[in-house]
Amino acid sequence: MGRAWVASRPRWLLWPSGSAPAPAPAPARRAWPAPEQPVLFRRAAVRAERAVRGSRMSSHCHASTVLVVFMALAVGAGAELLTEKSCDVVGDESTESQMEKALLKKLEPLSQMRFNTTVKIGTTENYAYHFRVCREVNSSLHDFAGLVQMDRLSGKTTVIGRINETQVFNGSDWIMLIYKGGDSYGRHCSGEKRRAVIMISCKQGITASSFSIISEEREKEQDCFYLFEMDSSVACPAEDSHLSTGSILLITFSSVIAVYIIGGFLYQRLIVGAKGMEQFPHFAFWQDLGNLVADGCDFVCRSKPRNVPAAYRGVGDDQLGDESEERDDHLLPM
Repeated sequence: MGRAWVASRPRWLLWPSGSAPAPAPAPARRAWPAPEQPVLFRRAAVRAERAVRGSRMSSHCHASTVLVVFMALAVGAGAELLTEKSCDVVGDESTESQMEKALLKKLEPLSQMRFNTTVKIGTTENYAYHFRVCREVNSSLHDFAGLVQMDRLSGKTTVIGRINETQVFNGSDWIMLIYKGGDSYGRHCSGEKRRAVIMISCKQGITASSFSIISEEREKEQDCFYLFEMDSSVACPAEDSHLSTGSILLITFSSVIAVYIIGGFLYQRLIVGAKGMEQFPHFAFWQDLGNLVADGCDFVCRSKPRNVPAAYRGVGDDQLGDESEERDDHLLPM
């Protein structure tokens, strides 16, 4: 340590006082190249740089993944809000009636329409009814209400029937749609849940019209209901598109005649070289047939022949003039 300390001391301190030489001027500094780093240091630096880049990329990827997830959730929530609920027939999915499903499919053209009607009974009851076919009246409430009654005096809203408890059946020219699971009755019908019955009758050429309430049956102990009716072409039976025997024969006969005329015309014109009316196939035959038909019609349909011979009558004595006085007796032989 002493030597190191001595070596580190300035040179003028090693001389006696008063005899220390003047310090030599400091040599000019030279630009020495930086010492080469060991290989291990270089490898460690490269690995550290790669790790930093990877952490940056992973952070960017993580942020992108989180953003994509949030966007997917937002889109899914929006799609769920935009997708309206439809009718659900009574029963589990495995036990649902295929006939009811087919009828609900038939009612799909009415699902985008809204129907309203009002009824006023005296001065105490004034109601408005809002109805949709297999859709919620107010989809923002998510209450499955398919038919709603609104008291126009108090503003109270009552659900008459819900689309998640639907029954449907049909006849030859009508469809009966039933919404169950409405709000409970108060004093009527033993407090059971309300039920809406909508009779859809066939009317050709009209998508939907004439929605109205017929009656409300609430004087019974149970099975009370609201009865509505409307007209629509969806309740009409499918038209039979099969052709009758007469139609098939007529189409066949017309096709044969068309082929005969067109084919014969082309043959007469291109093969035979006929011109004018001679291009018509078998023109002479049809001409003779037309003459025979005309003669037969003239013979059968007319009451008398076409050329009637003139009638001649005898001349009476009163139409003769006076005889001449001259006689031709002198012409007789003597």
